[in-house]
Amino acid sequence: MTLPVRIPTLPGLEFNLPPGLEGLRDLAYNLWWSWTPRAGSLFARMDSTSWVRHRNPVPVLAGLTAARWTELVADEDFMVDASRILSEFERYMQNEDDGWYRSDRARQLSGPIAYFCAEYGIHESMQIYSGGLGVLAGDHCKSASDAALPFVAVGLLYRRGYFRQQIDADGHQEHAQPDIDPAQLPLRRARGADGAALQVTVDFPDRAVAAAVWVAQVGRVPLLLLDTDTPANDGPDRPITHILYVRGREMRLCQELILGVGGVRALRALGIEPAGWHLNEGHSAFLLLERARELMATDPELDAEAALRRIGANTVFTIHTPVPAGNEVFDRGLMTRNLATWLAATGMPAERLLGMGRGRTDDPGAPFDMTAFVLRHATAANAVSRLHAETATETWEPVAGHPIRAITNGVHVASWLGRPMRRLFERALGRSVAGDVSDPDLLAHLAEIDDASLWEAHQQQKRELIHFMEGRLLRQFARHGESPEVLRELHGSFDPHALTIGFARRFATYKRADLMFREQARLARLLDAAERPVQIVIAGKAHPADRPGQQVIQHIFQASRLANLEGRVFMLEDYDIRIARFLVGGVDIWLNNPRRPLEASGTSGMKAAINGVPSVSILDGWWDEGFNGRNGWAIGGRDSSLDESAQDAADASELYRLLEEEIVPHFFTRDGHGIPIGWVGTMKAAIESAIWSFSTARMVCQYVDELYLPATRAAELAAAGLSRSRLG
Repeated sequence: MTLPVRIPTLPGLEFNLPPGLEGLRDLAYNLWWSWTPRAGSLFARMDSTSWVRHRNPVPVLAGLTAARWTELVADEDFMVDASRILSEFERYMQNEDDGWYRSDRARQLSGPIAYFCAEYGIHESMQIYSGGLGVLAGDHCKSASDAALPFVAVGLLYRRGYFRQQIDADGHQEHAQPDIDPAQLPLRRARGADGAALQVTVDFPDRAVAAAVWVAQVGRVPLLLLDTDTPANDGPDRPITHILYVRGREMRLCQELILGVGGVRALRALGIEPAGWHLNEGHSAFLLLERARELMATDPELDAEAALRRIGANTVFTIHTPVPAGNEVFDRGLMTRNLATWLAATGMPAERLLGMGRGRTDDPGAPFDMTAFVLRHATAANAVSRLHAETATETWEPVAGHPIRAITNGVHVASWLGRPMRRLFERALGRSVAGDVSDPDLLAHLAEIDDASLWEAHQQQKRELIHFMEGRLLRQFARHGESPEVLRELHGSFDPHALTIGFARRFATYKRADLMFREQARLARLLDAAERPVQIVIAGKAHPADRPGQQVIQHIFQASRLANLEGRVFMLEDYDIRIARFLVGGVDIWLNNPRRPLEASGTSGMKAAINGVPSVSILDGWWDEGFNGRNGWAIGGRDSSLDESAQDAADASELYRLLEEEIVPHFFTRDGHGIPIGWVGTMKAAIESAIWSFSTARMVCQYVDELYLPATRAAELAAAGLSRSRLG
């Protein structure tokens, strides 16, 4: 297979595949199957029990017996389907010319883009993500693959992942860390130049910490994951990369040194010379220090500040939070202690480095702000929506020295489109949507889908959501000790005819998950209207350290058990990518009500929109630019009160009014065939507005044209000029 970036790996598990099915090995170890449902279905047919348990093909293939293989090979339908899937996968991997990046020969990078992020949400079986940042990073990798962009991603392998959530019978959030076995995941060890498993080291003041390098192949894009849980390390260093967003500040600093410094060293050890470097949030800021140290080692005339300026020329940065308080900062003592080796090697005074990381403050004792440090050195920075760019520029322009541009987030359509909608879209387009469709004119054909077909596809996705929810709620309430009679009543408690509101996200308090519960009597009347029933599905996690966010979860859960709301409000625990897929495709309308302008972008509403699910949302993040008056509803306007309580009351009142007077009547107005023609028109407008403009296909195009190419070309010209001046 020809790939834009190829990483040599060790073999992985043995599968003992029959002749003709050898290609299943590469398919199992390539996360392309995660956005190709027919591939997942193929593995599920091999061993449904193993698939349900693990939700990835590696343990499925590893556990198949010779007798089961004999049955599968004798199954003509299975063999035909396997041949088709393998052929499609092979075409995808070998035909780079079908990607957007190769469509214009003038658009060429001299090397790959190295993309660093602290988390990646590729698939629910890979629990190395917490929420929106990770899912965005995963979707970015998938669309880079679809575009055949030369791209390599770098992150950490968290063997204890992000926490699994349970909600007890009183509504308290409980936390449990998973125990991830890399051998059971689609991961293989990177192979070094000596043919052995690659391992890199990161220098700390009193020791060197080793990190194993794993590879997750995301279509054509390799994702390198660094792992300190290796026998080469002492016991206290092995857990450095165990837990995503670990609470301890020094442990977090150690993680980010492994990510930034170790990530650069892993790329060097693999012989990869990036043309550009993309830091997705500030967690990987220490890669700038490592690159500066490298440059100084090759050019003794450079001091550390000049080296940092030089390497910043091909570095770009994405900010995901609208306020300084949301950025990563570290105590000055932690910084000087853990960076002593770098400071000694470069000769930079500690106070000078700490000054480079000072945020918008004149306090000489201010902590080191990772965002401020990167902004002072990256050649360009972007926010993740137009409104976010305004707030980020207001906050950070004095530090960055230039405005923060907008490149609005998007979603990977093939990953988030429900199967019934996917089949409908493919018939309309006359082609597969297994990868990005990067032609907006072709996507215009989706407008030709007839109302009845679109409504039936949505209804099928709603039925799938109901089936999924009933199973999850049964297990959830059985754990609470509910009686068999109560558990029996769960079947059929979810009304397929009710207008279903979906709300799912991280439970930070500014997202106001409980806004709709401010007037419970009014809400109860709305939900329990016999002729026009409404129901609400809610999911989300609060960080283990976020006590106020956990109190919001408890408040909502307890409200859902009240007599006047029970059976109309459902709260699902352990929100993850799988739950999100069912929700964004199966609910009727998507709710988002943060305090404006604190939602930098938000992508859940985009995922809903591509499935024909309109939004009712505050004009914040993506909805501020995505709302057009036809594709959903806006809660309030663009002005915000400084009195948060008054703003909450006004927004809740407007949400109730919209539901009572506009949304519910619109949904229940049907033609003679029971189809809500007007509502289907809103669904079509939602699809039309999001399918390209809020896709990662569009987003990656924008990153290439507006950030990657300008940064890499300017850096190459500067380097050429410097070489000429020295030769002269």
